[in-house]
Amino acid sequence: MTPILIDIPWHDPLDASHGLLTQPETGTSFRLVLVGRGSHPLARWSYLCGAPVAVRRWQAGDPGGPLDGLEARLQAAGVQLHPDGPPFQGGWAGLASYELGGAFERLPRPPADVAWHELLLGLVDTVAAFDIVERRALVLSVGLDADGRPDPLLAAARAQHLADAIARTRPIARPGPPAGARLDPVQDSASVKAAVARTVAWTHAGDIYQANISRRLSGCLPEGAGPADLFHALMSRHPAPFGACLVAGDLALVSHTPERFVTCRADGTVETRPIKGTRPLQADPAADAAEADQLRASVKDRAENLMIVDLMRNDLARVCEPGSVKVPRLFALESFSTVHHLVSDITGRLRPERSAFDLLAATFPPGSVTGAPKVRAMQIIAELEQEARGPYCGAMLWAGWDGALDSSVLIRTAALVRQDSGSWRLDVRAGGGIVADSDPSAEHAEMQVKARAFVETLARMAAAP
Repeated sequence: MTPILIDIPWHDPLDASHGLLTQPETGTSFRLVLVGRGSHPLARWSYLCGAPVAVRRWQAGDPGGPLDGLEARLQAAGVQLHPDGPPFQGGWAGLASYELGGAFERLPRPPADVAWHELLLGLVDTVAAFDIVERRALVLSVGLDADGRPDPLLAAARAQHLADAIARTRPIARPGPPAGARLDPVQDSASVKAAVARTVAWTHAGDIYQANISRRLSGCLPEGAGPADLFHALMSRHPAPFGACLVAGDLALVSHTPERFVTCRADGTVETRPIKGTRPLQADPAADAAEADQLRASVKDRAENLMIVDLMRNDLARVCEPGSVKVPRLFALESFSTVHHLVSDITGRLRPERSAFDLLAATFPPGSVTGAPKVRAMQIIAELEQEARGPYCGAMLWAGWDGALDSSVLIRTAALVRQDSGSWRLDVRAGGGIVADSDPSAEHAEMQVKARAFVETLARMAAAP
């Protein structure tokens, strides 16, 4: 069956996502939006997922592997993509937390104060898609029945239900929550700099070439505000190609990451786009141009980027055809709302017997947020951070009916927990790749820059009239 497709009037997908996320909770308690925003080519498509027909939750100790049966479930539906539709027309969508890497490699599992599932995916049969380039909005559905088979009558009803919900969308323009929200570091500056110094020592000892060390900040949303409010405020002021908000009961995730993890098209073409190298944007154009030029010329940042390019080339080679892995772009400068980054592209072609889920298992977690060699770097991360990362440095992903997959690296991400009082606590992490010539004070300053968008957004939410 081909999905039923309904063209609907254009709505701002960010406004529409707020309406979807704030609807009364469904029995599945799983709501997900993937919103790209800004001028970056990767921001073209935004998706609002309807209520999933099934939810896959997996964590260490559960029977079977985390990815077992996922591809078979997609294939059993027998869906052919609509030729006039977007890349994602339904399938699995959701979260792979950082600790999922322990399912693929022997890794330590630090304690966690919040029980995030290492894999949390919804099987989505109805999705709204927004094409920013052509300003076209549409809803697609295959209407899976209780046996996982497409049903045209269910598809028509579910597509119309989501279209009606979007039609009720109104622009978000209301007074902000009361004052008082802030993010405070959990680890003091001295502890962070000491962790960086220890990591540098490990590089000098030959244990690693690089490890990504992060710092956690914690706070609460203003009274009366929820994840949808934070997502809207964040993406409005700090657009990113991979915005995401997932609400699952008393847990939620808000992300505005610039970084693609891995993508796999239906024809087997694979790409990853690691980011390594950061400088803050400056208000003065001349100073900003100098900052960007300094990043382009930085031997340290280019070396840091190259290490991860080599790591990702090796990861892709585990599932790609021999000789197909290439690096068409190296050390390209890309600019976002608060920072400049160095970005490289690595491509390949999946071996015929391999699937997008094999690609995910071979490359997870993202090398740009672990280090090299990956397993040893992750051991050091666990020893220094002494706590589970949860969603941070994991991935938000979708896997479609046709075997395609796309995913983002969950940096610039907040993990939220609803308290007994009804308010939301949030944790934000910011990290950096530590190499042999890293300076602890400079790395600490870079972590502050990377957390700036969340710090500023929360302050503006609190100060809004």
